[in-house]
Amino acid sequence: QVKKQCDQKLLIRMKTKCVPCSLNLDTRCPAGYTKITNGTGTPDCRYYLETKTHTLSFLGCRHRCVKELEQPECCQGHWGPDCMGE
Repeated sequence: QVKKQCDQKLLIRMKTKCVPCSLNLDTRCPAGYTKITNGTGTPDCRYYLETKTHTLSFLGCRHRCVKELEQPECCQGHWGPDCMGE
């Protein structure tokens, strides 16, 4: 039995919105994503607060999330929607 379908695994990465680190403990990744950072996340972004006269910028935190997708693909030498072509 020759394997005709060789699905590729795709890793999709994203980051959550930048918020004050103290508020980032409970931040969840979107549905289907897995959080790969712990605690308050990574302090590698800035968020902004607007006052009447200024826009203030603060160091914030965000979480990294990943999602694994199976990308259907035919093995080498096969083609077509059902991978039956040779």
